[in-house]
Amino acid sequence: MYTPPAYREDRLDILHDLMRQWSFATLISSGPDGLLATQLPFLIDANSGKGRLVTHLARANPQCAHLADGREALVVFQGPHAFISPSWYDNRQTFPTWNYTAIHAYGRPVTSDDADVLRALLKRVIARYDTPLGGPWRFEDMPEAAIAPRLKAIIAVEIDIDRLEGKLKLNQDKTPADRAGVIAELEGSDDPVATQTATMMRRLDT
Repeated sequence: MYTPPAYREDRLDILHDLMRQWSFATLISSGPDGLLATQLPFLIDANSGKGRLVTHLARANPQCAHLADGREALVVFQGPHAFISPSWYDNRQTFPTWNYTAIHAYGRPVTSDDADVLRALLKRVIARYDTPLGGPWRFEDMPEAAIAPRLKAIIAVEIDIDRLEGKLKLNQDKTPADRAGVIAELEGSDDPVATQTATMMRRLDT
């Protein structure tokens, strides 16, 4: 990923936090039929190295064949982003731009169709996304006759991250006054993604 030095981010705590918060990412792989991409929710295990990504996808997805051959794959995480108007700067003799955050994670996928692996993965996904909503739905309450066909229709994917590239393009090349003006405008926006962009800018200032 093209990243000018001012925008490069290598701190794992910041990158992992963004990957958790913006966990619906794009898995890109190559094979004899060219490039394929699938949008998927990812769990992030950050206990060792640069981290491990875990997800699942439909067995019928042709991308499964790419993942099974051990080639390097790319997962793209898109974090908060927003349009930036020149009118928000002290010096307005400049041009509009777009502030954004992006993370590229590279690694070799390992797939599994083991029922126990898939069952454990789905429980983790539910705990991550459904449980915080306070809903009463539980994986364990589903009859086995309904679970078994679901497990046969998916595969698990794990990617140990070999290379992690973080880009936070958040007006680091502007003056403190210009950055403050941008943050104030974004914080006043009705767009929640814009306000999260402001939050990320403030985090960089601390």
